[in-house]
Amino acid sequence: MTQAPSPFLPTRCFLTKGVGKSKEKLTSFELALRNAGIAKYNIVRVSSIFPPQCKMIARQEGEKLLLPGQILFVVMSENASNEPNRLMSASIGVAIPKDKAHYGYLSEHHSFGMTEKACGEYAEDLAAQMLASTLGIEFDADASYNDKKEIWKIDGRIYTSRAMTQSAKVDKNGLWTTVVAAAVLLS
Repeated sequence: MTQAPSPFLPTRCFLTKGVGKSKEKLTSFELALRNAGIAKYNIVRVSSIFPPQCKMIARQEGEKLLLPGQILFVVMSENASNEPNRLMSASIGVAIPKDKAHYGYLSEHHSFGMTEKACGEYAEDLAAQMLASTLGIEFDADASYNDKKEIWKIDGRIYTSRAMTQSAKVDKNGLWTTVVAAAVLLS
């Protein structure tokens, strides 16, 4: 007997990011969500599993499937500060296995003082490490990001990994600045 698909098992995923600035922290978060295109939905944060058989789609394609007020399951990274000129970032990493019947991983990372590129590589590395460990792929955790990517590529069981990152410097006058990155999971 085959099991009916769950209405909560996402079949599509898209990545998005945004930044917002305001004198109020909550407003800066709202503006970051607007910039990311996900402010008009009821966001439910979930943990970090990329579902089996799930397909990555473009943000524009995913946004066409949404209705205002709908419940939206997301893995989200966020960071906020009002310290003038402070650099911050938020990133979502994704690691998808070659075997589509196996689940992958999404990771969240946020930091201060880290460039957008470095934060994105860190988040991507986290997701790939989690996937590699479940697949039994041996690697040196202290190896460089590029060395680990080469091991995963040679092994062939990790299909792809990537990251979506938003960075920003806090306004020089100390306005609250919020950065978000999110993986939006759709059924």
